[in-house]
Amino acid sequence: MNHKKINKIKESIISLLWPEVCPFCQKVCRDGICKECRKKLELLKVREPRCMQCGKQIRSVEQEYCYDCMHTHHYYERGLSLWNHKNPVNQSVYQFKYHNQRRYGILYSQELVKGFQKEIERWRPDIIMPVPLHPSRKRKRGYNQAQILAEEIGKILEIPVDSKSLIRTRKTSPQKKLGHQERKKNLKHAFAVKHTFQAVKRVLLVDDIYTTGNTIDAVSNVLKQKGVENVYFLTISIGQGY
Repeated sequence: MNHKKINKIKESIISLLWPEVCPFCQKVCRDGICKECRKKLELLKVREPRCMQCGKQIRSVEQEYCYDCMHTHHYYERGLSLWNHKNPVNQSVYQFKYHNQRRYGILYSQELVKGFQKEIERWRPDIIMPVPLHPSRKRKRGYNQAQILAEEIGKILEIPVDSKSLIRTRKTSPQKKLGHQERKKNLKHAFAVKHTFQAVKRVLLVDDIYTTGNTIDAVSNVLKQKGVENVYFLTISIGQGY
């Protein structure tokens, strides 16, 4: 029996033991996201006009950039997020991140591709890279949620994924507990790129949440120091900023 058949049998057993559930309400649902949650998510969708840099929803087309981006120098070019980080999205992402709901990542990735395939094709990334976790945190959690997203998006769009070249060199305090300036300080020298990395022109970074952009910026900065020309990002959700 070949590997494909074995994997299909495994998947069938898993789906019998753990039926598909909606990642936003946990009700059994074969369609991924249930109809009720689809309606809620529609209201949380980040819509145009968006900030031309971080992709956050803004009040008017004339504005072009959100307050954060007008007052901050970013190292990345552009980014997009699917939903505003509010209930039930924030609860769902929390489960995905901290409670081993890895399967949610497949559904989030499908939604990201459905929502942003045209933009990704316009960016023409050479590779996709997940924002890394510190090794000790990854060991404790058992996985990196950003890597699950990156690999799934790469598989759908047939874009190579590099989840080894970017590393987290310093165990930082959780960003959500810190203020804006503390976040920047917290991430100083937190990331590095392995010497084996072969610089490409365009990188697409993938993470779960974008808040102030300090994490994406810190990673973008080290990539650009290694010769990457353009950095873009995708996240499931985005915060309201400052």
